[in-house]
Amino acid sequence: MAAMSRVLSLNEAATLRPQQIVDLSCELAAARQQLDWFKRQLFGQKSERRLVADSSGQMSLGDMIDAGSAAAPAERTVAAHTRRPATKQPDAGDESLSFFDASRVPVETIELPAQTGDLAPEAYEIVSHKESYRLAQRPGSYVVLKYVRPVIKVRENGKLRCPPAPQGVLEGSRADVSLLAGLLIDKFAYHLPLYRQHQRLLDAGFTVSRPWLTQLVSQAAALLEPIYQAQLASIAASRVKSMDETPIKAGRAGAGKLKSSYFWPIYGEADELCFPWCESREARHILMLLGEQPGANAVLLTDGYTAYQRYAEKTGITHAQCWAHTRRKFFEARESEPIADQALARIGALYQVEADIREQGLSRAEKRALRQQRSTGLVNDFFHWVNQTFERHGLLPSSKLTKALAYARERRQGLSVFLDDPDVPIDTNHLERALRPIPMGRKNWLFCWTELGARQVGILQSLIATCRLQGVNPYDYLVDVLQRIGQHPASRVAELTPRQWKSLFADQPLRSPLHHLRA
Repeated sequence: MAAMSRVLSLNEAATLRPQQIVDLSCELAAARQQLDWFKRQLFGQKSERRLVADSSGQMSLGDMIDAGSAAAPAERTVAAHTRRPATKQPDAGDESLSFFDASRVPVETIELPAQTGDLAPEAYEIVSHKESYRLAQRPGSYVVLKYVRPVIKVRENGKLRCPPAPQGVLEGSRADVSLLAGLLIDKFAYHLPLYRQHQRLLDAGFTVSRPWLTQLVSQAAALLEPIYQAQLASIAASRVKSMDETPIKAGRAGAGKLKSSYFWPIYGEADELCFPWCESREARHILMLLGEQPGANAVLLTDGYTAYQRYAEKTGITHAQCWAHTRRKFFEARESEPIADQALARIGALYQVEADIREQGLSRAEKRALRQQRSTGLVNDFFHWVNQTFERHGLLPSSKLTKALAYARERRQGLSVFLDDPDVPIDTNHLERALRPIPMGRKNWLFCWTELGARQVGILQSLIATCRLQGVNPYDYLVDVLQRIGQHPASRVAELTPRQWKSLFADQPLRSPLHHLRA
C-alpha cells in the first residue's frame, strides 16, 4: 500500500480494515527508521562497536534540531567579480628566462666546476657565466635552484667550453625532482588539488600555469606506472588477499554529466595495496585483475557483494566473508528490533578473541589454536541463535532484522574461514582503513575529468598508500624512484615497489640537489 500523503480524519480512520491498519503501521515504522538513520548519519554515532549509551545527560545535535527549527540564513550581497586580464606565460623551453619575482623568492646558488678537462689553470680563463633555473621545493615552501655554469675560453685556440645544465627527471622541464614529489604528495597524500597548489605558487611570487602542473603530474604518473604494475602483480600472487570497490566519477557522459566508474582496491598479504580503475562494477573486472588461476590454498576476503562469490565458484578460490559487514547489518536493525543487541554481543565476543591475539602477539600456530578453542564455539552459538530467531513468527520480511539474519545465514561458510586459517583476518577493516585516501581525496577534487586521470589517481595512490603501510616516507621514496626508474633494469622493476625498496635502497636514497644544499 502506498504511503499516505495526508492525515486521516476520525471517520476515515474508523472505516479502515485491520489489514490496512497493519500496513500503515509498518509504513510508519519504516519511515521512523529511515528518519532515525538520517539523523544518525548527520549528527549521531556511526560506529557499531561502541554500544554503551551515553549517560552524561548531554543532548546530541540531532536532539537539538528536533527541539526547534533552524533560523533561516540571512541574505547577503556579494560584490561583482572583475576578471583580471590574462598574463603571458614564460616560454618553458628557455631556461634563462625569469619565471619568478627575485625580490620575494629565495634563490639558492649552485656553482658547477668548469669543464677544463686536462687543461692547466694557466691554459684557460673564465670569460662569463651562463645561468639556468630549476623550481624546487622545500617542505612547506618553494625555492629556486640557480645553477651557475662557468664558460671558459681556451687561450690556445680561443674555443669556449661550458658544462651542460643538469639533466632533470623530465627532459627539458624546469621542475626539480623535489617539486615533482612535492606536487604528488600534496595532491594525493594531503588532498590539496592542483588549483590550490597553483594559487599558492602565485602567492609566493612564481609565474607558472596550472596546465603545466597538470602535465607534471601526468608525466610523473607515466614514469611510475611500471612500478605500480609490478606491485599489482605481487598482490595478485598473494595467497590471502582482500578486495573491495569504491565509486569515482571519471570522464564525461554528456553535457553536464560524468560517468560512474569504480576503483577496485586490492590488499595483499605483504601489506601492499593497489587501486586499479575500471569503468564499471561488473564481475568480469575481478577475473581480469586476479586471474583465472588463484593458486593453491588461495583465499579472497571480501564483503557480501555477490560478484565475489561468482568469481570464487568459477575459479575455486576460498571465499572468506567479512564479520564487520555482518555486524553492521545487525547494528542498523537494533533501533527497531532491540533483540539485535544479542547478535552484537555475540559478535563482540569474537572480536575480543582477536584483540587478545593481537595483545599477546601469538604465532600462526598459537593463533589458530586459540581461535579453535574459543572462537569456534562462539561462531556456532551465533548461528544457532540466528537460525532460531529467523524461524520465529512475527518478523516481517521487510524488516532490517530479517534481512540481517538472512545475510548471516547465507554467508555462514565464508564467515567461518578464519577459524582454520590464521592468515585470514576476521574482517576487511584493514582494507577499509587503507582505502580512505580515495573518499577523503574525492571530497576535495570531487571527480576526474578523464578516464586517464582516474587511472593516474589509482597509480599514485597505490604507491603512496603502500609507503604508509610499509613505514616508508612517501616523499623520500618518490624523490628516489623518480630519479632511479630511468636507469633501473626493466626486468627488475619490482625492486622499486615500496616493499622491496625499503630493504634495498632506503638506507641510501637518491636525493634532490636541494637536500645537499641544506646538508
